[in-house]
Amino acid sequence: MFHAIVFLPLLGSIIAGFFGHAIGKRGAQLITSSFLVISALLSMVAFYNIALGHGVVHVEVLPWIKSGDFELSWAFKVDTLTAVMLVVVTGVSSLVHIYSIGYMSHDPHVQRFMAYLSLFTFAMLMLVTADNFIQMFFGWEGVGLASYLLIGFWYKKPTACAAAIKAFVVNRVGDFGFALGIFAIFMVFGTLEFDAVFARVSEFEGQSFVFLGQEFDIITTICLLLFVGAMGKSAQLGLHTWLPDAMEGPTPVSALIHAATMVTAGVFMVARCSYLFEYSPLALDVVAIVGASTAFFAATIGLTQNDIKRVIAYSTCSQLGYMFFALGVSAYGAGVFHLFTHAFFKALLFLGAGSVIHAMSDEQDMRKMGGVWKMIPQTYVVMLIGTLALTGFPLLSGFFSKDMVIEAAYAAHTEVGQYAFWMGIVAAFFTAFYSWRLVFMTFHGAPRASASVMKHVHESPAVMTVPLFILALGAIFAGGVFAESFIGHHYADFWGSALFLRGDNVLEAAHHVPGWVKALPIVMGALGLLLAWLFYIRHPEIPGQIARSQAPLYNFLLNKWYVDELYDFLFVRPAKWVGYQLWQRGDLGIIDRYGPDGISATVVAAARKLRAVQTGYLYHYAFVMLIGVAGLATWFMVSGS
Repeated sequence: MFHAIVFLPLLGSIIAGFFGHAIGKRGAQLITSSFLVISALLSMVAFYNIALGHGVVHVEVLPWIKSGDFELSWAFKVDTLTAVMLVVVTGVSSLVHIYSIGYMSHDPHVQRFMAYLSLFTFAMLMLVTADNFIQMFFGWEGVGLASYLLIGFWYKKPTACAAAIKAFVVNRVGDFGFALGIFAIFMVFGTLEFDAVFARVSEFEGQSFVFLGQEFDIITTICLLLFVGAMGKSAQLGLHTWLPDAMEGPTPVSALIHAATMVTAGVFMVARCSYLFEYSPLALDVVAIVGASTAFFAATIGLTQNDIKRVIAYSTCSQLGYMFFALGVSAYGAGVFHLFTHAFFKALLFLGAGSVIHAMSDEQDMRKMGGVWKMIPQTYVVMLIGTLALTGFPLLSGFFSKDMVIEAAYAAHTEVGQYAFWMGIVAAFFTAFYSWRLVFMTFHGAPRASASVMKHVHESPAVMTVPLFILALGAIFAGGVFAESFIGHHYADFWGSALFLRGDNVLEAAHHVPGWVKALPIVMGALGLLLAWLFYIRHPEIPGQIARSQAPLYNFLLNKWYVDELYDFLFVRPAKWVGYQLWQRGDLGIIDRYGPDGISATVVAAARKLRAVQTGYLYHYAFVMLIGVAGLATWFMVSGS
């Protein structure tokens, strides 16, 4: 069963990629989608058997690496954490595959697109089923490669190519830290298998090493290096710049990358390594601070964005911040629970946005939308459900997970926890405002699109709306159904040995926080809704007035805190200058000049001079022969032989 879950997407990718012309567009769509649906159904069976049945399964696929005394097998470790990720990854991916049948129906390269989607899913499944760090890194790099291919799918579009390169390069920065962390683990523990490493962590507690005359804690160093990798893959503050630009890819790609798969890889990795992080309070504090700062930072940028997909992208960045600061206060169950529920409503919002773009003749600017809710009522309803879930409306999935994250931060009773709590509260207000701003600008008010666009506004076909309805059910019920298992009284039985805690379970304390702590996220959500209604329905002239009166602040947020410009100044331009100098002065000026070009120029010059000797006159050749004879005679006379 587990072999089928992991390898069916790979098989579909191979068939669609290498035999796409033979089977045609429809064949590629049906094969890849069918294989993903089967994988998703089997994942649900695995979730029932493993997570709800409180079991752990190890499956060895084949021997992989053998070098001296080092041996490593390709194997699956399926515990509750893996089972949760299997459901999330295959569930969302299968719906994205089906949705793509309608969304990409007019694209001439459907086979290639479906192959890339399935390849991406296989790489993610490799990551979450890994039982060692090398296999996890294999899947980690696989999703990086596949995301590059998907973001740059429309390769004739310069902005898409630039976004794909940016995503690839920025992730390599994080991956370098991740690789160093893996190297450090092998140097310290002598093995890379999760169970063997985690069993020996306590032996190295408090031990340090000396580097450049300074002492550093071993476990803390390893955890921070691993977290650098998580920051890149999960777009945390500092390594987040690739995420919004990834919107250049087709909308199904945005849903797949930003909802449940690539961006959650970092969250999964930190949760998997809870055995390591629990022995480094400093590393946990760093995770919490970075996560809380990201939640606030990304939410502020979402307030001013006008591209419908970019608003949702910054929302993803912000919600990932919530997940990380939950992990940072040791509320691992809450962090993974928010990952689980977020997958449903964020995939719903992205695919719903794709339905809007499809209806609006590929328009993505919300300033050119409005007044279409009656024309695309099904899309409108599912977008409302996704927005309510995202903003933590009571009894919807986001209410159970996001509120628990905030309450756990408060219940930690640490300075870092208090920082995360208040950043989470402010971000909740901003989230509600920009989410409802998106709904009001997109669906309500007077139509702002051209008459020709409005004339062709239509509801998406069933192949696109049915996945939306399924995701809407998850956005409504996933939180309430699984809250007791993920974060409630069944926590210990549900998670088993998948997550590790050294001290008391902060989630127990989170259930007993003061009433105002529980009420504050709901109040913030309501205030954000009220303010968005006032600005974009009641008095739509207010946002423009504020933008003009507070131009510096507005431009600061609109330009994303100028982080891209800062990186361009600090890293991109110097790197280009160095590259230019190496090219002009090093490559052309030295290597080519004195190497291949210099040698060839010398040969050419010598040939030109020798060519002058070849005059074609007989007496010239006779004269040369005479000189030769004289030279030989002189040689024999001088040498005496």
